[in-house]
Amino acid sequence: MSEPHHDCCEHHDHHHELVVENLCVSYRNIVALDKIGFATSCGNRVALIGANGAGKSTLIKAIAGLVPRSTGSIMWRRSAVKKWSREFAYLPQREEVDWSFPITVRGLVEMGRFPQTGIFARFTTSDDEAVDGALETLDLSDLQDRQIRELSGGQQQRAFLARSIAQEAHVLLLDEPFTGLDRRASSQLADLLERLAHEGRLVIASHHDLNTAPDLFDEALLLSTRQIAFGPAKEVLSETNLQQTFDA
Repeated sequence: MSEPHHDCCEHHDHHHELVVENLCVSYRNIVALDKIGFATSCGNRVALIGANGAGKSTLIKAIAGLVPRSTGSIMWRRSAVKKWSREFAYLPQREEVDWSFPITVRGLVEMGRFPQTGIFARFTTSDDEAVDGALETLDLSDLQDRQIRELSGGQQQRAFLARSIAQEAHVLLLDEPFTGLDRRASSQLADLLERLAHEGRLVIASHHDLNTAPDLFDEALLLSTRQIAFGPAKEVLSETNLQQTFDA
């Protein structure tokens, strides 16, 4: 796999900080998230950990602007996150994707340029170069003409990440990215997320494997509708915190 292309992400300073304050999300009368608050910045990999129904997917979608907030704020670069929507890329759970949709790998990656160009605008040379670079970074150049349904699980995840890179996203929001991957594909994805974070992107992912979380992520947010703990993964994933998270 080739080296990631460096961009403005690697020059992020303290302004490139995501700050969530007093975030509450409800579905009708059901509270999905209750008073969530944390701050993190580019260069980090953040794991969202909790039982099924704890609010992990909801938090990812709230940050992505896909579900409305009842209360609270989400700030990026010291202003409302909505202003910077182009810099956020959301990757859904694999079972939410229609893999039978007739689109090639390159076509999927080209969709990452739409926030920059608009859906109907003609691609410029710089757009093509961004797509080529993303395909090369994710080692997908040889697969670019293949239909996405023909890819392995790991290749499909890489194709979605390539779309995010083509978008020039600074924040990657991943919903259970390791689910369904074999050991080799999981290892490749782990290496890739580490390199993308090292390059300067912020990676936020829901994750269910407590054994691998301390090695895969720098920080962890433990959820059980409310926030149990947030901080360095190796410190937060204590027996006491996990018991509160999963027995709540």
